[in-house]
Amino acid sequence: MASRKKPAASKTTGRKTGAKKAGSRSVRRNADRHADGAMARQEQEVQATAAAFPHNATKPAEYGRDNALDPPEGEHVATSPLVGASTLSESQPSAKAGHPPTAGASPSTGPLERVRVDGGGQRLTTNQGVPIAQNQDSLKAGLRGPALLKDFILREKITHFDHERIPERIVHARGSGAHGYFECYRSLRRLTRAAPFQDDGKVTPVFVRFSTVQGARGSKDTARDVRGFAVKFYTDEGNWDLVGNNIPIFFIQDAMKFPDLVHAVKPEPHHGMPQAASAHDTFWDFVSLMPESTHMLMWVMSDRGIPRSFRMMQGFGVHTFRFVNEAGESRLVKFHWTPRLGTHSLAWDEAVKISGADPDYHRRDLWEAIEAGEFPEWELGVQVFTEEQANKFSFDVLDATKIVPEELVPVEPIGRLVLNRNPDNFFAETEQVAFCTAHVVPGIDFTNDPLLAGRIHSYVDTQLSRLGGPNFHEIPINAPIAPVHNNQRDGLHRQAIHRGRVAYEPNSLGGGCPFQAGAAGFVAFPEPIRADELRGRPEKFAEHFNQATLFYESQSDTEKAHIAAAFRFELSKVTVPAIRERMLSQLMNVSVELASEVADGLGIGDVEAAPRAIGRVPRPEVRQSSALSLLSHPGDGSIRTRKVALMVRDGVDGAALSAVRDALMEAGAVPRLVGQRVGPFTTREGKQLQAHASLENEPGPLFDALVLPDGAEAVKALALDGRAAEFIKEQYRHCKPILALGASSALLEGAGASAVLPDGSDDPGIVQADDADDESIAAFIDALSQHRLWVRESDPPMV
Repeated sequence: MASRKKPAASKTTGRKTGAKKAGSRSVRRNADRHADGAMARQEQEVQATAAAFPHNATKPAEYGRDNALDPPEGEHVATSPLVGASTLSESQPSAKAGHPPTAGASPSTGPLERVRVDGGGQRLTTNQGVPIAQNQDSLKAGLRGPALLKDFILREKITHFDHERIPERIVHARGSGAHGYFECYRSLRRLTRAAPFQDDGKVTPVFVRFSTVQGARGSKDTARDVRGFAVKFYTDEGNWDLVGNNIPIFFIQDAMKFPDLVHAVKPEPHHGMPQAASAHDTFWDFVSLMPESTHMLMWVMSDRGIPRSFRMMQGFGVHTFRFVNEAGESRLVKFHWTPRLGTHSLAWDEAVKISGADPDYHRRDLWEAIEAGEFPEWELGVQVFTEEQANKFSFDVLDATKIVPEELVPVEPIGRLVLNRNPDNFFAETEQVAFCTAHVVPGIDFTNDPLLAGRIHSYVDTQLSRLGGPNFHEIPINAPIAPVHNNQRDGLHRQAIHRGRVAYEPNSLGGGCPFQAGAAGFVAFPEPIRADELRGRPEKFAEHFNQATLFYESQSDTEKAHIAAAFRFELSKVTVPAIRERMLSQLMNVSVELASEVADGLGIGDVEAAPRAIGRVPRPEVRQSSALSLLSHPGDGSIRTRKVALMVRDGVDGAALSAVRDALMEAGAVPRLVGQRVGPFTTREGKQLQAHASLENEPGPLFDALVLPDGAEAVKALALDGRAAEFIKEQYRHCKPILALGASSALLEGAGASAVLPDGSDDPGIVQADDADDESIAAFIDALSQHRLWVRESDPPMV
């Protein structure tokens, strides 16, 4: 083969190449000189900054009581950007690295819009941003061949799917959340320096999570249970988490017993049953041996344990906290949330049936109300009192099984909570939100409540396991809106990229920054402690029944009957007779009337009262408190968001139904046409009505009231449908208002729903009218505003 000669390089080409190289050397020399100059400036500024700290000037202030009460601000000096820079090359921007930060920047605490993603109009990619050509099939060796290990797209997709679930909360696993705001009515500076309460009308963003306690994440909403009511305040001085319940007390007095309580109420370990229910042996075995639980049992067995919705239940901080003002003066405080719509409950039979028809009943209710613009609202009230007042009470305010009756310390309204935005993503927000009792801000402090002490540790510790490490505060929903600057570094899932080499305090290389805030920061209230180290409880903690009796005696007759029925049901599920009898002996210390009624329902004879843990029972200050009854909090009296079923069938009087529907909508209710099937129905006027619900997919317990139609043809057809009769029976049995128009009175009679009460008086919840006139509609709306007509209830039910 003939060889080829390489073409000779032209002189011109060589000269150009040489010039290019010379230019590159020149650029490098200039860059080097620039870098050398910047490095020299950085060294000079670092030296000057460090030299500004000839010694630790704040060291003497670390000692002594006066300094502890009024700590100084940390020593610091102003620095240039070069001092805090990790690298001189940070001035070289890129699409990923971006530009140098603004002084004092903490972008991880910005609004959630910084991480909100919208895929509209975008192509599908991997998590590394690689466009995916085809998302239907795995990569194979031939169309019928085996899948290939090198299919990184399949592996990434499946691996991420395998790890999409995080450990659920041990308690409060099933929850629902929403964004909103807290508005302070007036400044509380005289009481506290807490940021949300500093100015008249001050608005603080919040995220609220409601939950059940004992059930797993996939359990039902309507179980008889305590409900969590946790509020995260994103204040301008950091996050404050008010982590409470819909009941103002708890089962136990000391955190040492919390694992025992939860183990007892959870499904029994040998067979994993029952789910989300306390009606089993281990729970009642535990609480019957823990007389301090009796007061809490009264609340849970009452209608508080089965609220109508999250929007219609109270919330409480449970513990006694402290308000601390700018002068360092402290007052004790208890927190109360009261719903604008009033406190309303479900009937037990209704709650059981709802759990089958719609286990997401409470979650759906909250979501749909917010989507419809019916923003849930609560008023925040506080009970504020002094240590001297507390010492005079017959009970101890550090005992979490006790309330402070409002007759002793009235509740003062201080602001309102409004939930006005649903989350964008349930997992990212509602599931990953991390509430911690330890999260307080200056102006809010703890007391020595022994249950609270355990919660301060437990909540943070739990999030470490659930959310993968110590950086759970950087998850967007948990990040504060206040800047975050400290020397914590690294750990799993770290998001913040800190500049510089300083990660300790005190320092001079970073200009002393970030520096301690001094008295402007959180200063713990200096409560004097002079005591021996020991395990035990104060003697005042030993009285367990006075407030349980107070709660029972403060209920209406209907509520008392519900409490007895709840104890009867729960204890009937206990298979060991000795446990039933032991619990009844505890109830004898609450009320002989209650204990006897429960015993009769269980076929148990006379039971003696259990011995008390205290020899001399203190005399209670209050024997009856109207605030403890749900009926004392009826709300604003409106029917807004109440869901009303209007039964339809071919041949109904469409004009009458339309008149009722229009009036209900005008009053803010949610009327819904319910047919034997979904779809169109023809009225006797020849017009069409569209039913979006049916007797089988949305049964009676899902509605707050019922309207029965006029029209002979329609009534005749509905009378032959057992589901219609069952729908009417359940509305009647659950004490809900019913409007019967014209011929539909026959449907009431067929279902056994009498318009006359056993005492011969008219049932105020049944409105019968020949036509949908203004008077009959007004009477129906008035009955609906009362939520329930408990006067109709009987035990056992007559229908």
